[in-house]
Amino acid sequence: MPNCTDHNPNSSSFLFLIFLFLFFVSVSLSSSLDCNAGDRATLLKIKDQLGNPPELASWQPGFNCCSWNAIECSESGRVYLVAFFRLTLQASSVPVPAALGDLPFLRTIQLDTIPGLAGPIPSSFSKLSQLEILDVESTNVSGPIPAFLSRTNLSALILSNSNFSGPIPTALASLPNLRYLDLSGNRLSGQIPPGLLHGTFRFLILSDNQLSGEIPKDYGEGDIDTVDLSHNELTGDASFLLGITKPATKLDLSWNELAFDLTRVMVPHGLTYLDLSHNRIKGRVPKSLKDVRLHYLNLTYNELCGEIPTGRFMVYHKADSYLHNKCLCGTPLPACRRLSRKILECNEHINDRPLWDSAPRVPSPVKKNSKMQRAY
Repeated sequence: MPNCTDHNPNSSSFLFLIFLFLFFVSVSLSSSLDCNAGDRATLLKIKDQLGNPPELASWQPGFNCCSWNAIECSESGRVYLVAFFRLTLQASSVPVPAALGDLPFLRTIQLDTIPGLAGPIPSSFSKLSQLEILDVESTNVSGPIPAFLSRTNLSALILSNSNFSGPIPTALASLPNLRYLDLSGNRLSGQIPPGLLHGTFRFLILSDNQLSGEIPKDYGEGDIDTVDLSHNELTGDASFLLGITKPATKLDLSWNELAFDLTRVMVPHGLTYLDLSHNRIKGRVPKSLKDVRLHYLNLTYNELCGEIPTGRFMVYHKADSYLHNKCLCGTPLPACRRLSRKILECNEHINDRPLWDSAPRVPSPVKKNSKMQRAY
């Protein structure tokens, strides 16, 4: 009598054949599902509004639109993703297709690297209640960022390297799932509204604009991974963005008019990128930097003074991390003179020569077009 635990190779082969049969039946059924007829008609309208670019040559009536390039469909045949990248537009200026707003199940729209795409975001986008990701990059889309985007379900809003202007609408703060906001490389002005981000693992990228005023305090709270506000006209104290327990990995505040004392700031242990250059930051290089393994540090063109701390991870930062300050000295810069601590502290508050022998401080260059001078 055979043991019930004995391996039966014939049984295993039979089960494997059944699995293969069910798999191919499933794939066949899925590929045979046609897209929604209304969605197909809308996609053909989008193609026409774009001027029939050659990249969309496969978009033909009578064919299953779920098999077209740049499109993704759900199991029920509804289009949920449209992603256009480097389309060849026949005209020099083509409006964003308003028909995109007629795809009710859209969750993702990507319009990337299409310089000929211009004009404002169509009001029809306000109908996209399921839209989670709107990505418009490297285009000539212009006008204000529309407040009606608050009627969507955005978790990521990327409107970068285009021609958007005006203020950031406060209505965006009502998007409960928005945690990734990139509005960099535009002509946005006014103050940064508070409360734009929600949830965990947040990103606030507003660099290369004309934003002014102080940074709202709530961006120093919660689970914010990245803050990039570089190349703006921001003022005030931004030290609240730093703290030993904060989860941030990147902080770029360069090329602003920020003014605060850096001496006692506690740098987050998980931070890997810190750029505070081209501001009006005073005090000393904080000792807390010794315990942080930064991959990039830039404190140049500020008003820092005193001896640079040494030890541990400070060895990785070279002289070009500290140049053009008021009176910094010590490794990796030239050594400090042997002066009393009292004189050293006094020198932090007067406009004098550095404590180390060198030429006078080189004036900070005039800030030019931020799109032409990114700090990396």
